Amino acid sequence: MEMDYVSEFPHSHMDRRPRKRPRLAWELAQPQTNKAESGIYCGQDFESGTSFGPSRILPDHASLFVKGLAQKGSPPWRDDDKDGHYMFALGDNLTSRYKIHRKIGEGTFGQVLECWDKETREMVAIKVVRSIKKYREAAMIEIDVLQLLGKYDRTGSRCVQIRNWFDYRNHICIVFEMLGPSLYDFLRKNNYRPFPVDLVRELGRQLLECVAFMHDMRLIHTDLKPENILFVSPEYVKVPDYKVTSRSPKEGTYYKRLPKSSAIKVIDFGSTAYEHQDHNYIVSTRHYRAPEVILGLGWSYPCDIWSIGCILVELCSGEALFQTHENLEHLAMMERVLGPLPQHMLKRADRHAEKYVRRGRLDWPEGAASRESIKAVIKLPRLQNLVMQHVDHSAGDLIDLLQGLLRYDPSKRLTAREALKHPFFTRDQYRRFL
Repeated sequence: MEMDYVSEFPHSHMDRRPRKRPRLAWELAQPQTNKAESGIYCGQDFESGTSFGPSRILPDHASLFVKGLAQKGSPPWRDDDKDGHYMFALGDNLTSRYKIHRKIGEGTFGQVLECWDKETREMVAIKVVRSIKKYREAAMIEIDVLQLLGKYDRTGSRCVQIRNWFDYRNHICIVFEMLGPSLYDFLRKNNYRPFPVDLVRELGRQLLECVAFMHDMRLIHTDLKPENILFVSPEYVKVPDYKVTSRSPKEGTYYKRLPKSSAIKVIDFGSTAYEHQDHNYIVSTRHYRAPEVILGLGWSYPCDIWSIGCILVELCSGEALFQTHENLEHLAMMERVLGPLPQHMLKRADRHAEKYVRRGRLDWPEGAASRESIKAVIKLPRLQNLVMQHVDHSAGDLIDLLQGLLRYDPSKRLTAREALKHPFFTRDQYRRFL
């Protein structure tokens, strides 16, 4: 087999999914402080125990950096862009410790930069959060969660590990280990060709192990999706692929890329919720949002499980299960794929969602926004047929697992621990993908 490293895939495609949703944050007390240290504030290095300051309290004032007074080795002051993103040039220092090599990601939260750590002499990924209060607050919540997970995760739970954090020129910066591409990027750059079921099994096992660990810690991720699951290594191999899809760039493309290692880690804990907190707001990116969230019935650990079910279908088929941007259509798609929604859930829909229900059932297709919307729902196959189209072996066990992960009633949905005991993962004949 030909072996090489991922750098750039030659084909680009339009991402039909919605942009990453704005981060949710809870109000934090913000005592005033006058302490400023040349643009660096209250960081902590979780490996060495050193810190950049004595306090975790965030200030309210606009910036900790005095214009024109650059720290030794720091670049000249640049104003943020209109959206509060940090402005930089390649080769700039981010504090005297980190040197910016390239940008590797961007979202509503801010940017992710690949940087050279001059102390440890390795590349790291630094999440540079926008200089806007709600994103700064969400970043501090993420730091708290990452610190908690790291404290109890001594054996490797598949959660990304925080290395360090600091506040630089009013941007919270979180330092992580360098990882490979996300599952979504790998699918996209591989022309949306599905993963083999044995690889899906290994990815699903690790994802459930991570979520089981989080749930044991009384934490709910709330934003699980392929973009937030990263391969540990960027290396891949090319293998023959005789099932050329309609998305293939041209006729005669018979190779696809597979990761050399199936090891993954979950990232992005900025929306993570504690079990005891108020859960009345909307969570999850649209395509992975559970029915109880849409209907306003409240949510808890099972919303993560629903997201995992959607993710596994996507990995098997190459495309998101519910490609929609509207609530009623989304619920109608669920019914098309999984059967009717339970009446007891529809009857309890909150005042925002009750308009989707009429005479005890979903108001569909009568309430459809357009004929195109009806067509989008009708074209979807049942879950069993969808899996059978793409899975050549162990389809029965996978279908049964997905039916447990995608149960409408969250109280009847499988837990992460229960799912890990499912025959899809435990049968002797299923060899681990390495």
